[in-house]
Amino acid sequence: MKKEVNPVVALDPLGADHHGEAARLRALGPIVRVLLPGGIPAWAVSHHEELTALISDPRVSKDWRNWSAVQRGEIPDGWPLDGMVRVTNMVTADGAEHHRLRRLVTRTLTQRRVQSLRPRITEIADGLLDDLPSRADASRDGSVDLRPHFAYPVPMQVICELTGVPEPWRPRLRELVDSLFRTNTTAEEVTATQRDRVRMLRNLVGLRTREPGDDLTSALIAARREDPDALSEEELLDTLWLLLTAGHETTLSLILNATRALLTHPDQRQLAVSGDRWEDVIEETMRWDAPIGNFMARYPTEDIDVAGVTVPKGDAILACYSAAGRDACQYGDGAASFDLAHATSRHLSFGGGTHFCLGASLARAEGTIAVSRLFARYPGLSLAVPPDELPPVPSLFSNSAAALPVRL
Repeated sequence: MKKEVNPVVALDPLGADHHGEAARLRALGPIVRVLLPGGIPAWAVSHHEELTALISDPRVSKDWRNWSAVQRGEIPDGWPLDGMVRVTNMVTADGAEHHRLRRLVTRTLTQRRVQSLRPRITEIADGLLDDLPSRADASRDGSVDLRPHFAYPVPMQVICELTGVPEPWRPRLRELVDSLFRTNTTAEEVTATQRDRVRMLRNLVGLRTREPGDDLTSALIAARREDPDALSEEELLDTLWLLLTAGHETTLSLILNATRALLTHPDQRQLAVSGDRWEDVIEETMRWDAPIGNFMARYPTEDIDVAGVTVPKGDAILACYSAAGRDACQYGDGAASFDLAHATSRHLSFGGGTHFCLGASLARAEGTIAVSRLFARYPGLSLAVPPDELPPVPSLFSNSAAALPVRL
């Protein structure tokens, strides 16, 4: 006997109560009917067990072209989530196509290369930490916002150096990425972001074609030159866009969320500092306060059953990583608490299956180095405002604070 479908829940595009909304979805059951911005219907999977099964189910596609609403022409141009959904790269590919696109990056972004970056990541973090007192001195109340002055520039500089993006281009890149992840944008803003990001990426490809270097862009261009069928122009541009966006936005939120968690949990901060448990801090942050709270996951290629509910072929399914990360059925009665005793790499915040995040090891390295160096340099670090006054990023996807003012 099939279960009754839960009431439809309209998701907040501003993310004003991100974890509250996640808890409400979780309480309604493993799978819930939801409305995305613009009144677009979808399903949301919020329990760990069901989400684990979903992201490994071969009957469920990552290709947005299998979304019935797209096929019926129901997704308008300029839809706020368009830039996160209708792209052509490894995240939205299946099977052999996914393997082909992923292989081109994995053979360059190797574990050895990530490990070799650790001294550079440390150098970048230390330079920014040296500069924080001047940022505090320049503010009216002596506080410094860690988001623009530390959490953002660490991963931005790393990924831009990895992909060969010139420094003068980076402020505009940050604006484009910010627009992409916000889900309160107008149709005009969405269209402008799509136009300008393609222009910037084409300029980057042109620059690295003329002036190749030891970077991922040059490597992808070389692969395309050797085998034109290996990568279309659209795939090249969208792969670079994936590297640049996921390569810094998620790590920015990870650094910020880990810092916020330690500043609001002094007992766990003491454990981290005294026991050098920074890797545990990063894993527990990924579970408890995932940088990407929700993500457009998959589209069934046939009717499927999820927790006794039939999801029709072609319907959109949202993966609720924030909700699954605090699922008491998986993590016990203390699931809603930030506790290093919970630290596990078995969370779903890096995805799973063949689509497990390609940059997970880089994000972990950046997060561990940045947060550990921050608390070592400023052991008296404290929040400059009450935690409930920290503004959220206006996004259905990004889960973080739009500002994190602290006193050094």
